[in-house]
Order: sequence, then C-alpha cells, then structure tokens
Amino acid sequence: MNGNTVLDIQGLSGGYSINRPVLHDISFQVNPGEMVGLIGLNGAGKSTTMKHILGLMNPQKGEIRVRGKKREEDAETYHGSLAFVPESPLLYDEMTVREHLEFTARAYNVPRSDYEERADRLSRIFRMQDKMDSLSTHLSKGMRQKVMIMCAFVARPSLYIIDEPFLGLDPLGIRSLLDFMVELKEGGSSILLSSHILSTIENYCDRFVVLHQGSVIAQGPLEAIEAQAGTAGAGLEEMFYTLVQGRD
Repeated sequence: MNGNTVLDIQGLSGGYSINRPVLHDISFQVNPGEMVGLIGLNGAGKSTTMKHILGLMNPQKGEIRVRGKKREEDAETYHGSLAFVPESPLLYDEMTVREHLEFTARAYNVPRSDYEERADRLSRIFRMQDKMDSLSTHLSKGMRQKVMIMCAFVARPSLYIIDEPFLGLDPLGIRSLLDFMVELKEGGSSILLSSHILSTIENYCDRFVVLHQGSVIAQGPLEAIEAQAGTAGAGLEEMFYTLVQGRD
C-alpha cells in the first residue's frame, strides 16, 4: 500500500450471506486530492462496497484501511477520517438546519470559529440562507439532500463517501456541489463518488472503478477505461455500456 493512500481496499469479498457474497475480491485505492467515480448497474455492489467502508458490514475476506488504519485497529481515527452523504436524506425532523450542522461540527471537533465560517459559506453556496432555522421536516426533498451534503462538508475529513448525491437536486444545486467537490479535492481531500449520471461526472473524476456483478471489471483514468473498453473516442457512457454488455 502507498503510505499516502487515504482509502485502500485489498481483496475485499463480502455481503449479506457467507455462502453468497455480493463482492468478489475487490481491490482499489483513493489517493489524497483525488476524486474516484464508483460506477455500475443497479445491484453491481456499489452500495455494499460503501457499507463495508463505513463499517456497517464486516468483510468476509480482505481488508479496508482508511489513512493506513483498519477499523478494528483504531475505530476513532478510522471513522473520524471520513464523512458520508447517503442517497436518501436522513435527518432529525425536530432539528433545524443550523442544529444539524452544529451537531455534526461538534461530532468532528470542529472549532467554533471554523464551524461558523463554513456554515455561513455552505448556506450561501447551496442557497439555504433563509432555511437555516427551519425544521428539516418542513423542507423539500432537494433541500433535505442539501442539508446532508452541508453536514458532510462542514467537517473536513480526509475522505468523503458520496452515494448518488444528485438525486433531488436542481441544476444549480448540482453545479454548486460539483464545484465545491473540486475545491475540496484541490485542497487535498479525497472523494469516492457513486453516480449513475455518467455524463455529469465524466469530466470531474480523476479515475473510475467499474463494478459489475460484484467484481471490478475496469479501473483507471478515463484513458485507461477507454483502452479497456476498446472504444476510442467514446464518452464514459459508451465505454461503460461496452464493458458491461454481454457480461450478464
């Protein structure tokens, strides 16, 4: 393993049943200041991979390290080094937007001055200034998704795990999210991003990991995916379709 690797997955097999693993010998890395796109069809194993990284599932084989640590070795460092944005917003109905951000900042030991600066900036970036004192139960689905994103970004962990973040966001919200992820990446943060909107993430991710039926069938920068798909001059969507066709 590269000593600077933020996320290192080696030979990961796992799932909900020991006799029928969902993941089969998966290996890939995410380096500092890198955005990696995790792509695949429904049921390919993307969410299962993320659940293993988050510690919600235990590997049957292989290992996962975040900043060089396995979860069982140092759970505090492991979990403090990552933040998660789920596909569906999960909020406390009787807490305001501001309270969600404060709660998250305290969990990550973010200094008060840093929290206030970050919360103010995030509310402006995602156009939520007038909703900061609204209860989450009164927000639209898109706004609830923005709160989840803002909570993850108010912290500054080494690694962001982001699962289908564009669902429910309007076009301005999507652009704001993409631009902010690029800013985080340029600041040294690492991002593992799962999305079905391949045309959107094609020009933002540094590398891609293509999952199919629980196995990695291609990985690397766009040029490497193109070579593995044998589709010169094609976009990411066409490369992906070529890779998965005939493998079912």
